[in-house]
Amino acid sequence: MSDSKPADQFFDAAIGLLQRVRAEEAENIEAAGALLADTVAAGGRLFAFGAGHSSLAAQDLVYRAGGLALMNLLAVPGAVGVDVVPATLGSALERVDGLASAVLDTSPLREGDTLVVISLSGRNALPVEMATSARARGVHVIGVTSVAYASETTSRHVSGTFLKDHCDIVLDSRIPVGDAELTLDPIPAPFAPASTVVTTALLQAVMATAAASLAARGIEPPLLRSGNVDGGLDWNSRVFEKYGDRIFYRR
Repeated sequence: MSDSKPADQFFDAAIGLLQRVRAEEAENIEAAGALLADTVAAGGRLFAFGAGHSSLAAQDLVYRAGGLALMNLLAVPGAVGVDVVPATLGSALERVDGLASAVLDTSPLREGDTLVVISLSGRNALPVEMATSARARGVHVIGVTSVAYASETTSRHVSGTFLKDHCDIVLDSRIPVGDAELTLDPIPAPFAPASTVVTTALLQAVMATAAASLAARGIEPPLLRSGNVDGGLDWNSRVFEKYGDRIFYRR
């Protein structure tokens, strides 16, 4: 660790990762944005899933000012966030075989929809089966993961595969294995994770691409406005009314 302040080092690390993703994932970002636009234009619905801290990036896409109103959260009870006690239960559920299929069997996902699956490691049963089971149902899958895990760790799924192996499009967050950017001699463990910053920015770049792609086709993107600006709630009410059959977080 250099003599610069840890806060500055973290910002530098995060900015470096963002710059790398911007340069190296540009083609995949365009493809993912186009797929979302294709889905919206064809009357399909959009869903996002992530377990544990990966759920933060999924939640950031749903009911979001400036975001696509059609993006719905695909929630797995106990696996979304750290709101369960003990918090380690969520991590345990990620390793349970068959859970993803049970969730999809009772979800509104249908053929022609698109599902964004977010998993930093991509090695656990839940994200792998979420992707494979969704594709078996005719759902398009965009995977967001750190591809490095596939070469530096082993899969926890019976197939020996990772999330990246079961997606129509893969977005590589380029996060190093272990998700911690800083080290300091007196501290025995690496610290300062950047995956949430990078993954959220990566997905918002995809959302921006999707909105622009729809506009280029002459389709007004179904965007939400902030409820804290004048006229925002009325705007959103009109969007909800127009696209109510494709929005599930209001039911």
